[in-house]
Amino acid sequence: MRYVAVCSVSPGVPCVFTAPTRPAPAGVAVVLGTRPELVKMAPLVRALGAEARVIHTGQHYDDSLSGRFLAELGLPEPTLLAGVGGQTRAVQISVALAQLDAEFAARPPRAVVVQGDTNAALSGALAANARGIPLVHVEAGLRSHDRAMPEEHNRVLIDQLSDVLCAATEDNRANLLAESIPAGRIAVTGNTVVEAVRDTLPSDAERAALLAGHGLTPDSYVLATVHRPENTDDPAALRAVLTELAALAERLPVLVPLHPRTRARAEAAGLDGLLAALTLLPPIGYGEFLALARHAALLVSDSGGVQEEVTVLGRPLVVVRRSTERPEAVAAGFAELVEPGPEVGRAARRVLDEGRAGLHRLAATPSPFGDARASRHIVELLAALVGESSTPDPAAGTASPVPAAA
Repeated sequence: MRYVAVCSVSPGVPCVFTAPTRPAPAGVAVVLGTRPELVKMAPLVRALGAEARVIHTGQHYDDSLSGRFLAELGLPEPTLLAGVGGQTRAVQISVALAQLDAEFAARPPRAVVVQGDTNAALSGALAANARGIPLVHVEAGLRSHDRAMPEEHNRVLIDQLSDVLCAATEDNRANLLAESIPAGRIAVTGNTVVEAVRDTLPSDAERAALLAGHGLTPDSYVLATVHRPENTDDPAALRAVLTELAALAERLPVLVPLHPRTRARAEAAGLDGLLAALTLLPPIGYGEFLALARHAALLVSDSGGVQEEVTVLGRPLVVVRRSTERPEAVAAGFAELVEPGPEVGRAARRVLDEGRAGLHRLAATPSPFGDARASRHIVELLAALVGESSTPDPAAGTASPVPAAA
């Protein structure tokens, strides 16, 4: 089976993905609701083939963002529930839960798969549990140990509800064992983001053309993203982050694909002058983001996914957050964790001062998030869960590191 996607960097040029030949379990509902989930679940959906039923809760959905990602990643049109974007966490979860319960009652899947820590994932987990449907959690066991993060509560709840927990790393597995989750329910599979990056990263020629279109050369700019509520809803935190990015822009161009919500928050806080110092881009496709990230001298971000992606791309990152659920990226030397404020600039300058030596070091450092076979492992676990193969040894799902993408 082949999937043809629209290539975001070279429109009209098909990007072809080939699904694994191993038979996939029938009737698997994949519940998601955000763009990062689309990215990370794409390799698994392609591996499952026609038996995957993608259900989108509408937590983050519009044609210019999620719609573009669906086409770019070669994903089928999902069953789209009534949008819950922009609502409170309680409303998002309760509305999606009610709709998923009705969907599962009308068309019961043999298993449900959720990924990560979103409200959509928790809704899918609760709906599966309520109907007695086996539940698989992809990216289980992440812990920031920061109870102020709503996502932390979502992670813990989903893991407790899950029948199979697909941990990306041994550290994630250890977190689950520490919470008394039986070892037999846990498999270390690696993270599907490794496959997503390798599948979607544009070719050398496409990346060169994209950089030329932006007037850029490799290793000569900073790429930044800011979207988390802790940095955008607090005007003081947003000012602190943008102040440091504007100062960096005196040294190198700072490209910022600016989410409309972040722009609105900045303008409401009177930070237009700081935005003017940056090179602002509209929301971009995943392939274009990876191309820009692959050749950035530095990334500055509060994103969880970017912490994983830089380890595949071999690029340095300053993480602007109080805490992280992905300490592996920090331990491997790809990322430095700082809070909003002057330390953002200091950490960025340390990386930039290291120059090519630092980039060469990271290029030779394996990603701690697996061997680009996570979706294959998860398909095997799903098949065992629904009784279509013998139960695999969870230890066999242990993933090995892979070097950075070329």
